[in-house]
Amino acid sequence: MTKHPFESRLEKTIFWSRWLQAPLYLGLIVAQAVYVYLFMVELTHLVQDVFESGHVNETAIMLVVLGLIDVVMIANLLIMVIIGGYETFVSRLDLEDNPDQPEWLSHVNAGVLKIKLSTAIIGISSIHLLKTFINAANMSEHAIKWQVIIHLVFLVSAMAMVWVDKIMNQTLLLSKDHH
Repeated sequence: MTKHPFESRLEKTIFWSRWLQAPLYLGLIVAQAVYVYLFMVELTHLVQDVFESGHVNETAIMLVVLGLIDVVMIANLLIMVIIGGYETFVSRLDLEDNPDQPEWLSHVNAGVLKIKLSTAIIGISSIHLLKTFINAANMSEHAIKWQVIIHLVFLVSAMAMVWVDKIMNQTLLLSKDHH
C-alpha cells in the first residue's frame, strides 16, 4: 500500500522538525560560556582576596571553592544536555574516530540521559546543601529545612526514574524474548 503524498510530506516535515532544537543547544553553549566567565571571575576574586588580605578565613574559602565546584557541576550538566540531547533527539555526532569522545556517549538514550541528569542535579543540590550546612549560623532554620526537603525530593525522584527505567528495560527484554 502506497502512502498518500500529503502523508509522506507530513512525515518528512515532522522528522525535519527535530532541527528546530539545534538553536536551543547552541543557546546552551552560550550559557556555558557565561558559566566559564563566572568561574574565572570567582576564581580571580578568591586568589586576590587571599593575596591582598594576607589572612585566610578557611570557612570563606571553603564556601567560595564549593561555589566553584557548583559552577563546574552545572557546566557538566550543560555538556550532558548539549551533547546527549543533540545526539538523542537531533542527529548523530560523527565522533567514532575521535579519541576524546565521552565514554557515556556510545550508549546514550533518553533513559540514560534522564538518569545522568538526575544524578548531576543531586550532585549540585548536595553542594548547595553542604554550603548551607557550613554557613548554617547565617541561615534561617526554615530555609535549611526547605533545602533538605528539596534535596530529598530530588533523591526520591532520581530513584523513581531509575526504577521506571529498569522496569521499562525488563519489559523490552521480555517482549523481545517472546518474538
